[in-house]
Amino acid sequence: MASSTVSPFEPPPVRRREIFGWCCYDFANSAFTTIIITVVFAPWFIGVIAAGDSRAPGWWGTALAVSQVAVILVSPLLGAVADVTARKKVFLMAMAFGCAIATMLLWFAGAGDLWLALGLVVVANIAFSLGENLCASFLPEISTPANVGRISAYGWSFGYLGGLLSLVLALAIISSGPGRVPWTFVMTGGFFLVACLPTLMLRERARRRDRAPGETWLRLGWGQLRTMVHELPRHRLLLGFFAAMLCFMAGLTAIVAFAAPFATEVLAMTQAEIIKLFVVLQLAGVVGAWGFGVLQDRTGPRIALAVSLGQWIVVCAWAAACTTKVEFYLIGALAGAAMGSLQSGGRAVVALLTPPGRAGEFFGYWGFFAKLAAVIGQPIFGWVAAWQGYRTAVGVNGGFFLLGLIILLTLRLQAGASRR
Repeated sequence: MASSTVSPFEPPPVRRREIFGWCCYDFANSAFTTIIITVVFAPWFIGVIAAGDSRAPGWWGTALAVSQVAVILVSPLLGAVADVTARKKVFLMAMAFGCAIATMLLWFAGAGDLWLALGLVVVANIAFSLGENLCASFLPEISTPANVGRISAYGWSFGYLGGLLSLVLALAIISSGPGRVPWTFVMTGGFFLVACLPTLMLRERARRRDRAPGETWLRLGWGQLRTMVHELPRHRLLLGFFAAMLCFMAGLTAIVAFAAPFATEVLAMTQAEIIKLFVVLQLAGVVGAWGFGVLQDRTGPRIALAVSLGQWIVVCAWAAACTTKVEFYLIGALAGAAMGSLQSGGRAVVALLTPPGRAGEFFGYWGFFAKLAAVIGQPIFGWVAAWQGYRTAVGVNGGFFLLGLIILLTLRLQAGASRR
């Protein structure tokens, strides 16, 4: 066992400004996922940078999957280094800086610059995802078992607000004149840098420790995955839920990555119309997360999640057949409500089934399966869209939600369910 370099200490009390600073990171990084991964850059890449090449959706989905593979491989090592060196905040801010700079550099990617654009997106998405993990690792330090859910919800709410504000700013930029879309990428990177500055108020409560003789960084980093392989089979109900989650999150991550390109390529929606659509979706997501949370408290998680997955199946079937922009706005509202409920409900189930005192470990497994889902769902959607068209891809994507629903219905997820 490694020895501590300092004597035991009492961690300083948590101040409200630290919680505010932690929430501001969610506020800041939501601009990246909203503008780059979902709303503006994705259709810009497919329609302008790739000049409408039929293979562009496949390239886009593959680039996002490659970034998540890198995160799966690097995240355990980065987490181990951050813990042992007690530099989580340093690494967190480095990831924010890296994501923001790579995002702003997208301004230089014009028509035909495929590899520059995809390379920058891969770098930015890796930095974003690693930062997301590091930010989450502060939650146990700034909360107690009595308020962890409330503080987590604060961060979730700040994220929605950040996404909405970034959409408003992007709409203002695009509406100011022709050829302004690339400036939204500069805005997004700048938004990230400025909005995350309050995160510097977080205090590093861990203390640096020495590694034991023969203890390598790789052994420390991959220890969590080795533990997961041996531990999860002992928790059959949670393992079954992760299998269901892997399926429906594969479908959800594909929707996030391809909703805007679908709207552009199939329904000929303009950038301004797409931004307005996602404002509707974000607002519906808030309502859905709250409404399904109430339903889950009253009926248990299985019914609430089943209803949400049923909504997603309807969304995919309807989107595959829709022909008008008005229809797609209605589909967006339905999808937004289902999105908020699926994400918040899934996190609640993991909390319900996690053994006492092991939340950090088991939420690490949750993050692993969420990223693995992106590796599966996004390239499948992209290449089906490239080869068979977007409508077929949406229909195939509905199969992920259906399979997740089937697995979910085999599980006994009731309020107060056993953790084994």
